[in-house]
Formats: sequence, structure tokens, C-alpha cells
Amino acid sequence: MSGAVREAVREAAIDVRDLTRRFGNFTAVDRLSLRVERGEIFGFLGANGAGKTTAIRMLCGLLRPTSGSGSVAGRDLILATGAIRARIGYMSQKFALYPDLTVGANMRLYGGLYGLSGDALRERIADLASHLRLEALLDRRADSIPWGWQQRLNLACALLHRPEVLFLDEPTASVDPVSRRRFWDVIAEWAAKGATVFVTSHYMDEVEYCGRVAILVDGRIAAQGTPAGLKAAEGCGSLGEVFLRVVERDVSGRAA
Repeated sequence: MSGAVREAVREAAIDVRDLTRRFGNFTAVDRLSLRVERGEIFGFLGANGAGKTTAIRMLCGLLRPTSGSGSVAGRDLILATGAIRARIGYMSQKFALYPDLTVGANMRLYGGLYGLSGDALRERIADLASHLRLEALLDRRADSIPWGWQQRLNLACALLHRPEVLFLDEPTASVDPVSRRRFWDVIAEWAAKGATVFVTSHYMDEVEYCGRVAILVDGRIAAQGTPAGLKAAEGCGSLGEVFLRVVERDVSGRAA
């Protein structure tokens, strides 16, 4: 195996060091350092306001860091944000598509934005519509379908161009249990094909599906490891207990 091939094998999907974002005097993300391997499902667990969305927007090249460095999908996070955005999929917390367009029109529009057209685009739409059970909704306006189905459409649009890294920011917030289960089935299938999935959540049961988890408290990683490893290290029976213990210890340590 050549040196170049070995280096490509070792290259992480996400590798950032001391990533920081300040808004005036407020530090939303404080010296974030992490490495996520290709094909990994990595979970970001934190309460509302912990800095999860700010961190994910920096990793997607949508928000410039105040300081720090790193790479996503093999591209420099500071110098190559355009190249990063072409290689990733991003699903935000809110419905970010066009409500007055049909489900199918939204998918065609987003596929076109990523350079897909003709038979390739039609095949991708048909495949994802089948996979996410959207076939019967393709001619419906996006704003006329229930929230859980809107989120499925969001996910379909994020997957159309087969991204190397998929960022999901609270993808199942306010989604019914059946849709939540389907989301995670699709996430697992996508990772099994070699894609990297970076997901933020505050649902403890969902984070159990991740290979590794980082717990974010006030913009800093307070703990990181596999779900089983974190539970063993803290002597807890669930990630919910781990989360509460880590947060309490972090807050107590800073107050001391």
C-alpha cells in the first residue's frame, strides 16, 4: 500500500482542534477538539443552549470560528468551506425547505443545487422516496404534510447527493416515535455504507445508537466515549444518569 493510500485510510472525517466561537463577550463554543472517523456515528449530547448548534454550523462551514483549526471531509475548515459544503449533507433543527413547493419539487431543486440532473436525479429521488416512504406525498405541497413527514423530506434532500459526512441537528425533535425509529434505521444504513454521521440530540435513548458520544456543557466537551464506556466510568445504568452526573460535576467544579 502506498503512502498516499495509507494516509487516505487514516484521514478522519472530522478532525478539529481548539475550535472556538464567541459572540461579543459570550463564548458559545470553547476550544472544541474532536476526531470522528469515517463511517462512525458520533453523537453530540447536550441541553438546549449548550452550544451544539453553533458547533455543528462551524463544522458545516456555515459559521466562521473565532479561533481554532481543523478539517471536515478532508478539506480545511477555514480555507475550503465551499468544498466542504459540496461533500456534506446538513439537516437543521427547523424545516429549511420551500413550503410552497411540492415534496417532489423540493427534492428536484436540491438535487439540482448539488449538480444532479436527468436520470441520475430521478433515480436518487425514487430511491429515497421509497426508502423514506414519501412516494405518495411527492405531489403534495411541503407545508401540507405533517411535521414528521416534513423532517423525512428534510433528510431526503440532505442525502440526495450521497454526502461523505451527514450532519443532523436535532433531527427527531417533536417527531413521533415511529418516525424517530425510521430516522435511526436510515442513519444506521447510511453509516453502514461508509458515510459518517454527526448527530446532535437531547434524547438519551437515541444517543445509545451512536458509536461514540460527547457531552457538551456550556460550550465545552465535559465527557467523551462510547455509551457503554461512559456508563461504566460513571457507574451509571443509563446515559441519562451519566449526563446528569457529568453536568453536575462540571458545574460544581467551575463554582469551586
